[in-house]
Amino acid sequence: MVATTLLTDRLDDELREEFNIGLNEYEVLVRLSEREDHSLRMSALADAMRFSRSRITHTIKRMQAAGWVSRSEAQDDGRGIFAHLTDAGYALLVKAAPVHVAGVRAHLVDLTEPADFAAMGRVFDAVVDQLAQAHPEADLRTPGS
Repeated sequence: MVATTLLTDRLDDELREEFNIGLNEYEVLVRLSEREDHSLRMSALADAMRFSRSRITHTIKRMQAAGWVSRSEAQDDGRGIFAHLTDAGYALLVKAAPVHVAGVRAHLVDLTEPADFAAMGRVFDAVVDQLAQAHPEADLRTPGS
């Protein structure tokens, strides 16, 4: 748990220092960018990130004020709200991704022997395989998640 906390804090710090965006906002940009239409229902986004509805609303409001996302009412039922990745949000993601990847490499990948890294991948795949059954919305590997 200590390693996870230190790693996520470092990755968050690096994004904040260079782009004034935190790891949570970066994850929103990533999740939206991976959707075909670059949008996702806010409730699904909250579920995928394991956020409360209130927390995702506040996060999206901050990101909307920065111009990285927009919101719209759901056309199918009029009850839900969709978050949409804007061109500015996509441009930010394109600039921030190499910094994030470099941080992951420097603080995790380069510190791990290849055999250990492969074993860690298998372990986390097994964890996701088991736990995603209860929370499929969190599994980015699942089409349509």
